[in-house]
Amino acid sequence: MSTSVMNRLRELEYELGRRQSEMRKKDEYIARLEQRLDERDASVRHLRNEIDKFRQVVRPLTQHIMAMQISAEDLIGFNPIDGSPSVVGGSLKGRPTRQAISAEPLRSIDQLTIVKVKKSAQSRELIKGAILDNDFMKNLESTQIREIVDCMYPVEYAANSIIIKEGDVGSIVYVMEEGRVEVSRENKYLSTLAPGKVFGELAILYNCKRTATIKAATDCKLWAIERQCFQTIMMRTGLIRQTEYTDFLKSVPIFKDLPEETLIKISDVLEETFYNAGDYIIRQGARGDTFFIINKGKVKVTIKQPNNTEEKYIRTLQKGDFFGEKALQGDDLRTANIIACDPEGVSCLVIDRETFNQLISGLDEIRTRYKDDDVLERMSTTNKEFQNLKLSDLQVLATLGVGGFGRVELVQVNNDSTRSFALKQMKKSQIVETRQQQHIMSEKEIMGEANCDFIVKLFKTFKDQKYLYMLMESCLGGELWTILRDRGHFDDSTTRFYTGCVVEAFDYLHSRNIIYRDLKPENLLLDISGYVKLVDFGFAKKLQNGRKTWTFCGTPEYVAPEVILNRGHDISADYWSLGVLMFELLTGTPPFTGADPMKTYNIILKGIDAIEFPRNITRNARVLIKKLCRDNPAERLTEVQKHKWFDGFNWEGLRNRTLTPPILPKVRSAIDTSNFDNYPPDADSPPPDDNSGWDINF
Repeated sequence: MSTSVMNRLRELEYELGRRQSEMRKKDEYIARLEQRLDERDASVRHLRNEIDKFRQVVRPLTQHIMAMQISAEDLIGFNPIDGSPSVVGGSLKGRPTRQAISAEPLRSIDQLTIVKVKKSAQSRELIKGAILDNDFMKNLESTQIREIVDCMYPVEYAANSIIIKEGDVGSIVYVMEEGRVEVSRENKYLSTLAPGKVFGELAILYNCKRTATIKAATDCKLWAIERQCFQTIMMRTGLIRQTEYTDFLKSVPIFKDLPEETLIKISDVLEETFYNAGDYIIRQGARGDTFFIINKGKVKVTIKQPNNTEEKYIRTLQKGDFFGEKALQGDDLRTANIIACDPEGVSCLVIDRETFNQLISGLDEIRTRYKDDDVLERMSTTNKEFQNLKLSDLQVLATLGVGGFGRVELVQVNNDSTRSFALKQMKKSQIVETRQQQHIMSEKEIMGEANCDFIVKLFKTFKDQKYLYMLMESCLGGELWTILRDRGHFDDSTTRFYTGCVVEAFDYLHSRNIIYRDLKPENLLLDISGYVKLVDFGFAKKLQNGRKTWTFCGTPEYVAPEVILNRGHDISADYWSLGVLMFELLTGTPPFTGADPMKTYNIILKGIDAIEFPRNITRNARVLIKKLCRDNPAERLTEVQKHKWFDGFNWEGLRNRTLTPPILPKVRSAIDTSNFDNYPPDADSPPPDDNSGWDINF
């Protein structure tokens, strides 16, 4: 080998060694950066934890007492059952707690009317433009926006008059047409709004206090709409669309024998797709997996014959006609062309094979683990044990929590020191005042029938002149939220255990068509063994098969997009909240959180894909969270137990309670309240009750 070649080889070896050395240094530098990033993440979690603890120490008790003296108009931010999360329903824990929110339920759709108000084309365009420029309202469907524009009515304010006053309860949203308004908070100027802007939009979702004052800087002309009208539009358009889509499906041979409940589910996943005149919707010879129903316009069917370049016209299809149905049953080689031929374009309702099969397989799975016999057996046993128990037989030992409608006390039955119960007491006068009678009865019915180890048990109810009482299982391990706050976040294994407990509770409820609607760590209590139980059923509701409910309720960070957009919701909303819970348990904070509820809702509407996942969330956990938090409710994963994140998890051990919990609470006895805060005696004495027209059998 020549000297020049040898020298060249040595040069290359040297260069290779130098570059490898540089790569090692870069790898070491990247590793140091990653370590610093992990340390910074841990520091952020620690600081957030310290802030929570600091708030707990400095927040005066009087502030809680003042916050609890609420009236019907003050209910924003409070659970309509308790006024706040109760212990058997969440304790206040001496700290700011995320509050649940509920709008008043709508009456029957037949009892609600909307009035359309004539307006100029210019005004209509201005209102529509303002809505499309608003972060929240731009997410509404075009038909809904059109009806909102139709129903807005004119109002005028003179210069210097108050349009919205901070602290007042609002139910109207406005669009500015002429003039200027000034926005202030706590008497401090914030901004000026010009024509073409929406303001006050949170009020159309639920009864809420205004967070700012809006004053007319000049004479102003506005357009307004009330919450009841807005919600009626949302509900009516949703029901009309559902009925129309379901009727379409009934005319399709492969769907005609399916039950109504299944057809409604399929109608929910149909996506509307638009085609311009001349567009090929289907090409002959191509493979397809999509089924189409014509919603608007016309298409022509043609066939290309062998040895002929021209396509032969077969027929024309129009609204209500369908094509491509064989694609849902297997690979379909398209046998004809489908071409949009309407000058104004064609709108089709579309579903693909994967979505269809996923939906059908999910609906075909019948859960038999929980049977109605279990309910009857539990109610029979409970009735026998507690049927002769009187309120006077209970001895109050300590207060576990305080809420707007009353308190939760730790009690024992006289002469039985071996066990304790939680007695939730609610003021009858306040229940009537805030029109929550139906919520209370629903909570009693659902909890009274529940026979699941992952749901707190209701044993008996009482009433006297002033209060209603619910005697329940005591869970002395405390709130999961408190443990999460103190630890910052949980690892994969711990999160998997607590998520599994919730999945079991949801399986039980959903098999009975009961939607829960207020999942969060505050509503998960640990029993003395360390197992989690679901509590606070104030928002729970039994649904009719295949039907939705329309009341806006839940905790802002956990509310599903279909609830925010008033599209109607079902048990799929619970799976959305399950994904949010997983994220919060793994990180210490929920994925969707803003400075105020409206900002939080707008972040939710942007979707889970807009959220940056921290490094400590594993790939499988991230995939599961995203499958649970799909924007389309019908596409959310419901067979959670089968997901990879749960591979190897001992479900049988969880159900049989032989699985060792990740955290074992310290509970020394049946009257140990060390996992709860101390509360002063009840100084409030509600007025004597005359039933206020409420003849209740509680």
